[in-house]
Amino acid sequence: MKLVTYLKDGHDQLALLINGSLYDTDLLHPDLPISMAMFLNYWDDVFPVAMAAEKKVKEGLGRTVISMPFDDVQILAPVPHPTSCRDGYAFRQHVAAARRNRHVEMIPEFDQFPIFYFTNHNSIQGPGDIYCMPDHFQKLDFELEAAIAIKRAGRNIRAAEADDFIAGLMIMNDMSARTLQMDEMKLNLGPAKGKDFSTVIGPMLVTLDELESYEVPCKEGHTGKAWNLSMTCHVNGVQVSQGNVSEMDWTFAEIIERSSYGANLFAGDVIGSGTVGTGCFLELNGTGKLNNPGYVEQWLQEGDVVEMEIDCLGKLSNTIVKEDSDFSILALKKI
Repeated sequence: MKLVTYLKDGHDQLALLINGSLYDTDLLHPDLPISMAMFLNYWDDVFPVAMAAEKKVKEGLGRTVISMPFDDVQILAPVPHPTSCRDGYAFRQHVAAARRNRHVEMIPEFDQFPIFYFTNHNSIQGPGDIYCMPDHFQKLDFELEAAIAIKRAGRNIRAAEADDFIAGLMIMNDMSARTLQMDEMKLNLGPAKGKDFSTVIGPMLVTLDELESYEVPCKEGHTGKAWNLSMTCHVNGVQVSQGNVSEMDWTFAEIIERSSYGANLFAGDVIGSGTVGTGCFLELNGTGKLNNPGYVEQWLQEGDVVEMEIDCLGKLSNTIVKEDSDFSILALKKI
């Protein structure tokens, strides 16, 4: 099932995407909630109802239900108001390349346990414009990732059972202002202002039943589902990144296990995978300069169009927009 949130009469409306058309959940069945938050909180009750409604439409039994083309509405983040947002660090290739580019050894702790950080769940957005302040344009970067949404509350969840808490997968672009990020992390705290202005998810949440045929074994010594889903990112029509969700070393199940240790997860929590190998300009620029001292760095600029695509999860498109302000917090730094 493909779950989409779009703007309808000034509020977010949940719909099912079926054969390119959107069907409002409440029009498909009166017992279905109109928001993703309610759908996730009552998942075990409403998911079977939604599956039955989808089946009727696909069998041609839902002709009287009003639908609209996906491209004719304003698509929002599938989970527009997450209860929290964590981002992992699951791809060894990305971590190893970034450290190699800085001429430092691979950190052994990466292979010992999965880590994550909390980002601003109030800055979640979907497709469309990403508004950036002047300081954000100091080495503005994308990060190509996958993400999950949690469908039921849990605490101290073991990795072997953790996949049962995943509602589905979606694309994530963990936007990064690298100058702000690198400045603050010199103090061994953060990332904060380098990340909190925008995290993009979407354009849909694809439930795990749709992805069963793409399941592959996870990495040796790990626990949880993995999926053979190709990932790409284009900037202004030029491909800059390519990877695969199956390349995650730490699984979402293992990240859930660590996230929920002594802490409550809630329906509506969003968890990102972390950046795939080659999945950001920071890594690509570092590799380029390592191989060629004359390499010219590339960073996102005003007007750039960032398009991310993952097999089965759709295409996530955003345009970089400069806010009408000259306010700079970098200029406030003390000498």
